[in-house]
Amino acid sequence: MTAGEPAVRKDSWSQPRRYRICPSILSADFARLADEIARVERAGADFLHIDIMDGQFVPSLTFGPILVEAMRRLCALPFDVHLMVVEPLRFLEPFARAGADHLIVHAETVPDLRAAARAIRARGLRAGGVVKPGTPIERLVEALPDLDIALVMTVEPGQGGQPFLESSPARIAAVRAAIDAAGHDCLLLVDGGIGEETIARAARAGADSFVAGHSIFHAPDPEGALRRLRAAVERA
Repeated sequence: MTAGEPAVRKDSWSQPRRYRICPSILSADFARLADEIARVERAGADFLHIDIMDGQFVPSLTFGPILVEAMRRLCALPFDVHLMVVEPLRFLEPFARAGADHLIVHAETVPDLRAAARAIRARGLRAGGVVKPGTPIERLVEALPDLDIALVMTVEPGQGGQPFLESSPARIAAVRAAIDAAGHDCLLLVDGGIGEETIARAARAGADSFVAGHSIFHAPDPEGALRRLRAAVERA
């Protein structure tokens, strides 16, 4: 790969693994971003999870398509882009052009989550839907026929490093039951407070994909931390 040339991207759905580990770049050291991405890629990360926050839907403000485009030149992993923004449909095209592979939108920010998912798929991307912990899980379940990824937040969105909410396993289990009952081809992703103990709890509840930030990037050995998370979920 030459300087400035996009990495050859991996197919996000071709992996034979039963479980997927998705490091959240929000917890990385941005002064060493290329090294941080390379470390988790070497350790076998499945997706790179990218939290886009606008300071309105959630209090925090992160980054936009320009940084995603820059990371795309560094990394072949599928980009799992979580749009924590008001009016997310305005940003589908910019993030698609920047190199996203999956776009995930909140049910709270769109009038029709199924229509939003179809708009994402029309751009050749995988479509994800997500609900905040206080939103009825039915909002997500209703959209499953048009989703490739169902994301259950296990913390309040907007800030890394929060503890896993005790209400989460029941919500995860409800989405898993709906996916299995209808035979949907849909990943069940969880995000928030994921470490070696909570990843096992989420897996037992039915999750098959896991976003982890602090527990990977704030560990003394991020590569080892990612491998331990995978081992923990496999044991579960």
